[in-house]
Parts: sequence; structure tokens; C-alpha cells
Amino acid sequence: MNNPTMFQFFHWYYPDDGNLWNHCKEQAERLSKLGISHIWLPPAYKSARGTWEPGYAVYDLFDLGEFDQQGTVRTRHGTKEQYIDCINGLHQHNIQAIADIVLNHKHGGDETEKMGVREVNTENRKEMADEVVEIEAHTRFTFPGRKGKYSDYVWDKESFTGVSEMMDNRERIFLIQHNMGDNWDQMLDDEMGNFDYLMGADIDFRNPFVRDEMKKWGEWYIENTNIDGFRLDAVKHINYRFFQEWLYHMKEHFKKDFFCVSEYWSSKKDAIISYCNALGKQSLMYDVPLHFNFFDAGHKKRDFDMRSIFDDTVLKELPENSFTFVDNHDSQPGQSLESYVDFWFQPLAYSLILLRVKGFPCVFYPHLYGAKYDLEQGEEKYPIEIVPVPGLEYMLLVRQWFAYGDEYDYFDHSNTVGWVRKGIDEKELSGCAVLLSNGDEGHKDMELGDRFAGKTLVDVTGNRQEKITTDEHGKATFVVNGESVSIWILEEAANRIHQQLGY
Repeated sequence: MNNPTMFQFFHWYYPDDGNLWNHCKEQAERLSKLGISHIWLPPAYKSARGTWEPGYAVYDLFDLGEFDQQGTVRTRHGTKEQYIDCINGLHQHNIQAIADIVLNHKHGGDETEKMGVREVNTENRKEMADEVVEIEAHTRFTFPGRKGKYSDYVWDKESFTGVSEMMDNRERIFLIQHNMGDNWDQMLDDEMGNFDYLMGADIDFRNPFVRDEMKKWGEWYIENTNIDGFRLDAVKHINYRFFQEWLYHMKEHFKKDFFCVSEYWSSKKDAIISYCNALGKQSLMYDVPLHFNFFDAGHKKRDFDMRSIFDDTVLKELPENSFTFVDNHDSQPGQSLESYVDFWFQPLAYSLILLRVKGFPCVFYPHLYGAKYDLEQGEEKYPIEIVPVPGLEYMLLVRQWFAYGDEYDYFDHSNTVGWVRKGIDEKELSGCAVLLSNGDEGHKDMELGDRFAGKTLVDVTGNRQEKITTDEHGKATFVVNGESVSIWILEEAANRIHQQLGY
């Protein structure tokens, strides 16, 4: 029995040096010792923007850094050989490799085609022009650098629902009129009227040849890389029926269950849960509403009622499918979905996802390693520095070794909240008491139970220096600094953590 933890081993501005796969392999031992069980790797296939973009502007799914295409052989992160070597290195340290699966769109078509289209309202894709006009767009993908190796499928306008073009200094979205249909694919949610179209040449999963090609690619990808699971990108823009079919095919073909988490970026928990249910709960779902609660709490400080931190979240409504995170590459500074959790609140947020019973947590690369990069606005550059989250290593080790047992909440104050984990026999020294405050210094009487009767506990984070001794019922008054978190564990347990970290 161990607590699983995901690590996102990249961020949007990770250096374009072709070294990420090597770096990840080198860090596998350290991350394994910190309790990381799964590593989410960035898209491994060739981007239409060469090495400038992290891989979400997909050009060729079959090119993992093997062919001279889009001006480069390697991807932003390295070569195919290095990618496979990285995955093997993770496996040597009992870490599962999770692949970023980006199937919604393609960019960088090799040839143009003429097609009949109807222009749509960019804010409401159900509103469209009555008149069909002809345009020319890059919708023919022949992959001349690959020369038919692995697949000879040619993508053309029949493979896509829509495209966008810059005209008159603005982006205009066009619905393609073709044999597969003259409207968007059906989505569960009514955001933007119909949010089938996101960017690039939007793949049409109603086309049976497209679905067959995606299954063929999935088989090839797994057989060649030995990945353990999928992070499904932008599922909000893909009909759930396709992923139902695709996931079932992979499971049946390989006779195994694959780890799966789906990114449905929405603040509406009901929309996320609806998609999860439609998938038959085959996938974890990004708990975006919980992320936004963290974001709000960081900005409102003491005015945010901590008793409501889990309200309207997937974690509260469908905990077994909640994939929890503090930040990721989409929310970091400089991105279109920027909603970066304020630095002071990040330790509190991590305690709320790493040290509780429910949810499958994910740690963001810059929060452990830090990051420096420049944001460019016109000719100006603005330096950004993300520093590691204080106490994050402590929390990871507490999660791995000691955050077990029944959970009892003390969410009875608007600023100071806490909980206890009572420990289990199978995990030596397990159990913890967590207290956090988004206001002033706080205290709370909390009871760990008879297992902790007369025991001495310390704050492993070092935020508080005193030692606390419990009574005959394992009860004590625990304390926390203002705008801080304290994690109280047995003194012997804290010594074990300090030894592991070399302190």
C-alpha cells in the first residue's frame, strides 16, 4: 500500500536544448526516492513549429524525433532514441511513464487544398454564414520527410472539420463542407455554442478512416515506446465517443489496463463530471475547479473562507476520479489560461492535495526545480523566476511514508483549518496532523487517537520549532504560523525524513 503521486516533468518554457529526455532519466532515482510513482512527459512528436514549441502544435504523430521534418530531426525535448531511453530509465526506478496524447488538431500541412467552407462566429460556433465560399488551406499532410514509414495515411480536408486563417488582421474560423458532414461534431457542453474547434486543422473523428489511423498509431506508439498510460489533451473539444472507442481498443489489443487522465479545462465541475461519466469513468479528470479555488484563495488571502476550499470541485463530488494539481504549463505566467497560484499559498495548496485521503495529486516541475524564463511582449522582455515551493520535499516524503489511515477534519474556522491521519499498522510511524492558516497565527485541538497517546510530535517543515506532546487519547493543541502550514509527525518520523534528504 503506497500513495501514488504524479510529477509533470516539464513546463511551457523549458529550455529548447533537446535535453529534457536525458534530464528526466538522470532525475528518475531522486524522484523515485521522493515517492513519485508516475511521470507525465510532454508531447514527444514533431511540432509544426520545429523545436520552438513544446509539442502541442502537432505535425506528425509518427515522428518522435527521428526524421528531418519542420526544419529539425530532434523535437524540443530530444530524439526518439533518447525518449525511449528515458522511459526505460523510469521503469528501472519503478516509475510509470505517462504520455501526453494530443489528438484534437494538426498544424503545418504540407500542401494546400481548395474547399467549400462557411465562416462561423468565433464566440458562438453555432452561428455561421449561410453562404458557402471557397478558400485554400493547409489541410493536406503527406509527411515527405518520413516517406510513408510506419504509415502511408494521407490527411486531407475530409479528415478535418474546420480550419482557421488570419484574414484582415484577425483570426477567422471556417467550417469545412465535405462528405463527413456539414456541421461540427457534437460536444457535451454548450461552451462557445459548440467548442469542437480549438485550433489548427481540427480532426474529424466521425471519419472512420481517421479513427482507424488513430488506433493504428496508438498501437504503434505503445509498442515502440512501452509507455504505461495516457494524459489526454483537450478532451473538451473531442467527442467522448471517440475516446470510449480508442481506450477500449487499446485495452483489448494489449490485454491490459492503462493509466488515464483527461484534461477538460473548465471551471464547471458538472461539465467535467459529465464527460467523465460519459467515458464510463475510465479516466481521472483534471480538477480544474480546485485549482481555481487555490488561485482565488491566494489572491483573497484572509478574506477567503478556508472551509469552502473544496466546494464545487471534482474532489468533493467524484473523488475517485479527481486528479488534483496546484499549477501546470497552461496556468503558468505568460500562458493564455494564466491563473498561477500565488507563491505564499502554494505550500498550503500542496498540503491539501498531497496529505489527504482523496484525489490523485500531481506536482509541477518548477515547484520542485524552479524555473527562469523571459516573457516577450512585442520587443520587450520581462524576466520571470519561479522558485521551488518551500517544504515540498518534506510533504512528498510525508505522503510516501506517513500520510495513511483514517482522516478526520477540523474545518471549523474561516482561516485556520486542519485534519489528522491516524496511521496504520502496515506503515511504521505513520499518521500526521496538518494545520494551515491563511490569516494570523492559529491553533487547534486535534486528536490523533490512542496510537499517538503520550507521543512527541514536531513540525517537519521547520516552520514551528517547539515540540508537542499528546495526552492519553493522542490529543494536543497544534499551532501554525500566519499564512503558513505545519505538518506535525512523530519525532522519529521527522528524523527519518531529514536523513533521507541529507539534513
